[in-house]
Amino acid sequence: MTSTSDVLKLLRLDSSRDKQHLVIRSAGGGGKAAEYSFGIEEEYFLADRRTFDVAIETPNELFESANWSTGGQAMREMLQSQLEVATNVHVDVNDAREELRFLRREVANVAAQYGFVIMACGTHPTAVWRMSQPSPKPRYEEMIEDLRSIGHRNMMCGMHVHVQLPDPEKRMAVMRAMLPHLPLFIALSASSPFWNSHKTGLKGYRLAAYSELPRTGLPELFESRQDYDDYVGALQRSGVIPDESHIWWAMRPSMRHPTLELRAPDTCTFVDDAVAIASLYRCLTRHLYLRPDLSKGVTAVERAIAVENKWRAQRYGTDCIFASRDGPVTISEMLTRIIDNTAGDADALGCAAEIEHCRVIIDRGSSAEFQLRAYRDNGDDIAAVSRWIATSTISGTSAPIGRSAPAPS
Repeated sequence: MTSTSDVLKLLRLDSSRDKQHLVIRSAGGGGKAAEYSFGIEEEYFLADRRTFDVAIETPNELFESANWSTGGQAMREMLQSQLEVATNVHVDVNDAREELRFLRREVANVAAQYGFVIMACGTHPTAVWRMSQPSPKPRYEEMIEDLRSIGHRNMMCGMHVHVQLPDPEKRMAVMRAMLPHLPLFIALSASSPFWNSHKTGLKGYRLAAYSELPRTGLPELFESRQDYDDYVGALQRSGVIPDESHIWWAMRPSMRHPTLELRAPDTCTFVDDAVAIASLYRCLTRHLYLRPDLSKGVTAVERAIAVENKWRAQRYGTDCIFASRDGPVTISEMLTRIIDNTAGDADALGCAAEIEHCRVIIDRGSSAEFQLRAYRDNGDDIAAVSRWIATSTISGTSAPIGRSAPAPS
């Protein structure tokens, strides 16, 4: 029988900043489920709460308050216009969803006290990257010194999903087997159709701009952990990077945790979309881990096709048709195939309903479709797009797309 003290070790209690509610969240778990525990990180834009223009300079006090209000789970990102949150480690998908909503509410409440709103999207519709300022942290100042203009152009926000594997040494095989599936996560999460107040023609422009940075894109086809370590070691000995956290691929083995980290998705405007995509990645990770021979089928040809499909996902989002050895594959066909193959994994992890929500994303479109609709329905008014993102980030559902859409309180 589990003792009360054991249960309490698996819980984390927090009150909201306004003391109006109490949130109980799981901080981990035991047994086999813990082997595939997961966490979600989201990056948000900070914008003026009246004009929705992206922030240029932001006070340290805002982040100190957000950090305190969330129990240490909110922090600065590379640019002063960005804020990042990270959930606890979870085994229950409902706990993860509740915590993500909690984190959005808390940082939004703190941001409002300093005259800002938060916006969950891959690119801010009207941001001008030339005005961006690095966050006042030595790590980010050093990165800007190295990257120069490309670093300032990194005015983009993504979602990262960590999944713990039973044996971290087998992450290379899972990463290799996962490669052909990465474009699907990009398409489902697309939330960056605008850049510098213009329609880009892409549903997910973020990764197009992000590819200017070194060590981005799809992972290489490493045969073993030793190959990866040799690569990282060569860059470190050459003075190129201080450590492997400067490898920014669409997926990578975490340096600090026994996890495989998905980095490809845009930040999702809707919480349920974020949880659904994280759940799909988690189930697929388990599926591929338990079938190590699948990694052997991913050759240089499969990686090259995946690179093409990455572009197609960025361009077309949920309207994407992927390339394959056997001919065109619709995004619905690809998703259905994965859902069928991972049904047992979804049952084991208790997230079948969340994975089914990925079909909803395809049917009604990702955030990019809503943003483009807000633009069209408001006479090509780009401000209406920013207003919609800010409102929907907190409401968690599709907010009214019209001139009268309310500003966040």
